[in-house]
Amino acid sequence: MEHKLEKLEKTIGVKGPVVTIVMDGVGIAPDGPGNAVKNAYTPTLDMLMKKYPTTLLQAHGTAVGLMSDDDMGNSEVGHNALGSGQVFAQGAKLVAESIESGKMFEGKSWKELVENVKTTNGTFHFLGLFSDGNVHSHINHLRAMVERAKNDGVRRVRIHILLDGRDVGETSALDYVNPFEDFLAGLRDDNFDVMIASGGGRMKITMDRYEANWKMVEEGWKTHVLGEGRQFSSAAEAISAYRTETGVIDQDLPAFVIAKNGKPVGTIEDGDSVVFFNFRGDRAIEISKAFEGGADFDKFDRVRVPSVVYAGMLEYDGDLHIPSRYLVAPPAITNTMGEYLAGTGVTQFAVSETQKYGHVTYFWNGNRSGKFDEKTETYMEIPSDIVPFEQRPWMQCALVADAVIEAIESGKYNYIRANFPNGDMVGHTGNYEATIVSLEALDIQLARIIAAVDKAKGVALITADHGNSDEMCELDKKGNVKTNSDGTPKAKTSHTLNPVPFIIYDNFSGDAYSMKSGKFGLANVAATTVELLGYKAPSMWCESIIDLK
Repeated sequence: MEHKLEKLEKTIGVKGPVVTIVMDGVGIAPDGPGNAVKNAYTPTLDMLMKKYPTTLLQAHGTAVGLMSDDDMGNSEVGHNALGSGQVFAQGAKLVAESIESGKMFEGKSWKELVENVKTTNGTFHFLGLFSDGNVHSHINHLRAMVERAKNDGVRRVRIHILLDGRDVGETSALDYVNPFEDFLAGLRDDNFDVMIASGGGRMKITMDRYEANWKMVEEGWKTHVLGEGRQFSSAAEAISAYRTETGVIDQDLPAFVIAKNGKPVGTIEDGDSVVFFNFRGDRAIEISKAFEGGADFDKFDRVRVPSVVYAGMLEYDGDLHIPSRYLVAPPAITNTMGEYLAGTGVTQFAVSETQKYGHVTYFWNGNRSGKFDEKTETYMEIPSDIVPFEQRPWMQCALVADAVIEAIESGKYNYIRANFPNGDMVGHTGNYEATIVSLEALDIQLARIIAAVDKAKGVALITADHGNSDEMCELDKKGNVKTNSDGTPKAKTSHTLNPVPFIIYDNFSGDAYSMKSGKFGLANVAATTVELLGYKAPSMWCESIIDLK
């Protein structure tokens, strides 16, 4: 199929580039003490929303392919929708359907995992994010797999838990651990030995992404595989002890190893089977590489590399085929905007810092590595700081803005896209004051970029992929702020269900179109973009947000 856009019969006449600015984690919420977006000093964003055509987009739930509108959006599905102009069934929904239908357990990969440990008398290990946040994983998927493993005759299971506190309450770990221990106790018998074997905070071990900090993965390897680390008799004991000693929230809790009589209960050995049960790919790729990497693996010294049958919940990278074995086939995201623009010869520039670089490239292009066309596409990654984001909340926003402005001024690119991670990455820390700083820093860069857009007589589309920094306090059912024992607000570190802004900044061709009224989502942005570029949107895309006059 040829991916080439047709010219509009009457173009809008935009002379400069169309520039998409994704303010990651910036949602629109009611006023409140935890609304950093509203409470930060952001004169540029305030002016844009007041003076220029603005609407709100749905960025969660069914609008981005998730199971229900109770499901928070995330950067991955958000950028899939922005970049493809379509809504595809996504991670949690795919996995849930596969489990409910039994398709997962009838598949070749599951059968290989089970048969391996039955043949070797090995252990079946499950490793992943331990919550019901439904962004990277869901604990119900883990429960279903453990139950099925028992039913399939597996005799020994070990579970390695990565504590969340980011997509769920910041200190909610025991709310998951304690019921899960009861669940395991109900399954355990003379023929089924099952227990939690290790764990740690998701931002301390195992779940690094974009190769920003391989030390996290190395720490996870030592913990889960080698059984090295501080020992405890149970996960609950480890969590309680670390909370008392460190005062940090769940995502930052140090690694722990469960042991009996000084011996780890669940190291990973030759002949074992391992499932990484996250369905989202970005923080699953590096640990998968560690398990599957051969003698040329050089990211850290693995000490020993057990011969195991390894599988991911999904294929996390469809081009590099990571991992080589997976339980559920990912959605086939096709006919993306990047592919159509490349096929039409429209020059593109994409930039972000490391934390979100994959979102404006890999996820934007439908979970596809690399470029569609080396000649017309330029991608730029600006290295992120390897420090806690609340300690440097401005992140690399000035450098990202520099790159955008240079791309605009070069005159080489028809379409430019950039992601600013500030509102999301700093919002996830739960540090309200730092998030205020991050958003104010971003606002300064917005002013710089729109000035460059004006100089080039272009258009800027300013939006976000989901909410986060717009709701940084936990609220009760009445909408009141929950408090800690000392009376301070209880921080919220997860994404929100709030809509995101969509602003069209155009001082030159705005008379040629008008913004439609109605309910739109992130997937409507692609059609809007190509119309501003002078092309018809492909028929399979969601409709444009503008009416041409």
